[in-house]
Amino acid sequence: MKQIYTVLFLFLSFTLAAQIPSGYYNTATGTGYTLKTQLHNIINNHNDQGYDAIDAFIATYDLDNYYETSSNTILDVYSENPSGTDPYNFTPEIDECGEYDSEGDCYNKEHVIPQSVFNSISPMQGDAHHLLPTDGRVNGFRSNNPYGRVNDSQLVNQSGINNPTQNGSKLGNNLNSGYSAGYTNVVFEPIDEFKGDIARIYFYFVTRYQDQMSAWSAYDMFDGSSDKALADPFLTILMTWHENDPVSQKEIDRNNNIYYNHQGNRNPFIDHPEYVALIWNETADTEAPTAPTNLVALNPADSSIELNWNAATDNIAVASYDIYMDDIFHSNTTMLSATISGLAADTNYCFKVKAKDQSGNESPFSNEACETTTNNGASESDLFFSEYMEGSSNNKALEIANFTGNTINLADYSLKLSANGNASWTTTYTFPVNAEILHQDVYVIANGGLAVCTNVVDNLNNSITGFNGNDAIGLFKNEVLIDIIGTLGDATVFGENTTLVRKPEITAPTTLFDTNQWNNFPSNTCDDLGQHTQTLSINEESYPKTVKLFPNPVQNQLTVSLNEPGFTTIKIYTVLGKKVIDISTDQTTVINTSNLVRGVYIVSIKQGKHQTTQKLIKQ
Repeated sequence: MKQIYTVLFLFLSFTLAAQIPSGYYNTATGTGYTLKTQLHNIINNHNDQGYDAIDAFIATYDLDNYYETSSNTILDVYSENPSGTDPYNFTPEIDECGEYDSEGDCYNKEHVIPQSVFNSISPMQGDAHHLLPTDGRVNGFRSNNPYGRVNDSQLVNQSGINNPTQNGSKLGNNLNSGYSAGYTNVVFEPIDEFKGDIARIYFYFVTRYQDQMSAWSAYDMFDGSSDKALADPFLTILMTWHENDPVSQKEIDRNNNIYYNHQGNRNPFIDHPEYVALIWNETADTEAPTAPTNLVALNPADSSIELNWNAATDNIAVASYDIYMDDIFHSNTTMLSATISGLAADTNYCFKVKAKDQSGNESPFSNEACETTTNNGASESDLFFSEYMEGSSNNKALEIANFTGNTINLADYSLKLSANGNASWTTTYTFPVNAEILHQDVYVIANGGLAVCTNVVDNLNNSITGFNGNDAIGLFKNEVLIDIIGTLGDATVFGENTTLVRKPEITAPTTLFDTNQWNNFPSNTCDDLGQHTQTLSINEESYPKTVKLFPNPVQNQLTVSLNEPGFTTIKIYTVLGKKVIDISTDQTTVINTSNLVRGVYIVSIKQGKHQTTQKLIKQ
């Protein structure tokens, strides 16, 4: 029989998406070509893995998790159909070229900046930031031609391939008008979905290798300078593509994988798209967007509130929106809606939104919208992870605890896994039909190869337990993240060959992983698997001699007397962990308790290094 013991404290929850390493761009403070040189110094001298290493990187990380239902095919920008069925797909490694005669035969490695430009030497030859998997025949079709805007009346014919290709990429003379005016020779044009990707690769390349650009002036897209680097009209073409096709999740994930799992440097123009205008715009964009309008907070739940607002406008384009909760920055999104999760039940929250353009200009705040979360559960908490075992071989298991006061049917819950620092969830686990957790019980999911503590397992699943010590695992309720082990988008090892057990004083989920909430045990330790213990964390000892609390029991007024001055915090919680009073003082204080219902409360007092908790009875 699984055993579980309960009491309570409080919980705090935050939302965090770890992608750009803290401080990575601290020295990027200038504008113009000064900023470009600062970025060069940051991304220079990456850990070159060599040309051959890109094969394994592509097979692992360049998979189509964005447009297809299956993730086991190569994402090829020359064959992908973003809005429909792809004309063909490539299986990693199995369909790697080899020889090819026609489009769809196989995939190989495309140097977005042709090898002929830099004589196929390192580190340019193996730099993953400008190496993409592409259809072999289309790669050969593009050859070493520049990228540009094709004149549809002057397409180039070539045997063995259609022009345009099956996904609409094309080769022909550049259209000498509009934003592409000034060049008439043959260029290659990818589809609109990936034009911004190509542009940001070029901005990266001319920044990373700016000290070598003077040797590559023979390439039509380069002007031979180390600062501007890109020749007209190609600078105008690439900047237009960059503005019209904003950074995608695919680019963000690939940038993270190159940094964390391959060569240790980043593409700054994916992390900060506004750098393009700051460097190459002769006239900087200083016009701020208009404020978003009609912000509405709606559909409150115990731990979440939904937001909707109307779009802002800008002279160029709105890039994203910053969301503020209670006047503090919360998160950023490119959408016109958001779900704010990890909130406390029965609590009022107020929100505002700002718009930002690609140059970093910020709009005024939107209107403020406030809403109060509901309190429909028997407790202020929800299900949460209580144990994580990452042991030898397949000794892997996850445990989820229920302290809500009710039996919980697991139909609304799921688990998701993100491998190796991927910024997106890559594996989803749904619980068996009619699965449930009794109050003060746990549910254990284990790998089918588990060799220890098999008698406490509720379900076997190899996919969700295929984690290693650097993979994030999320607990979701109605597709909203409520608890997490590890950090999404961060491949830092946190739990390798170890067992983590949630500390007894932790009683609620949180969307910010904190190792201080967990006790660490040796590999393959599973003595506590199948059970979990919580403690009330109430200290029956007296308060520090400098603090007196009376009367207890209390009716309408509670006096906190300070015999010695000093900054003191007094917090009072219900036995379910809901904070009902929170004050700070440096002198004797009388607290109005008339609004408290009769019952038992927990008082936490902290003064200097002294902190204690004690029961308080309200009559």
